[in-house]
Amino acid sequence: MGADSRMVVMSNTPDDAPEMVEAGDNVDAALRQVEHQLSMFWRRARSLSHQLSRQVHPDMEPAAYGLMSIIRTEGPIRLTELASCIGVGKPSVSRQIAFLESIGMVYKEADPQDGRAQSIRLTPKGEEKMHQVQDARRQVFRERLGEWPLEEIQTLAEYIERLNVAYGEGIGKD
Repeated sequence: MGADSRMVVMSNTPDDAPEMVEAGDNVDAALRQVEHQLSMFWRRARSLSHQLSRQVHPDMEPAAYGLMSIIRTEGPIRLTELASCIGVGKPSVSRQIAFLESIGMVYKEADPQDGRAQSIRLTPKGEEKMHQVQDARRQVFRERLGEWPLEEIQTLAEYIERLNVAYGEGIGKD
């Protein structure tokens, strides 16, 4: 915008004169609404993630479930790459992987590109649990969004992708 960031907004004022509103005010109001809606969505998503992780194992934290999702999508992956994917330190991921290993969901193997390093992959049991839980998650999406028109679901997916790209910049690989 130029030096004058005001815009004319038509309103029904007593004298029917156009009201001058700062464009920045509209942007701030829209961003507050986005922040509020995302905050509610994240709380609900965390709650769902907690429920889904408990379906894999009663003692599993949602963070471990998230790691299993990444491992399932990416295939065998090194601990450092896994930590980079989610933007946390290696010790945090290492603790979660140790837990997943102890309950038989993942295992470590020699990395074929560097025998000194290890890759993490899901066990058959881990694959089966993830398949079950992801089916359950998709069912939740069907229940919540099933009556939406396909075009709106696709538009939602596009906007979420744009948001993920915007928030993913500088965090590591997506």
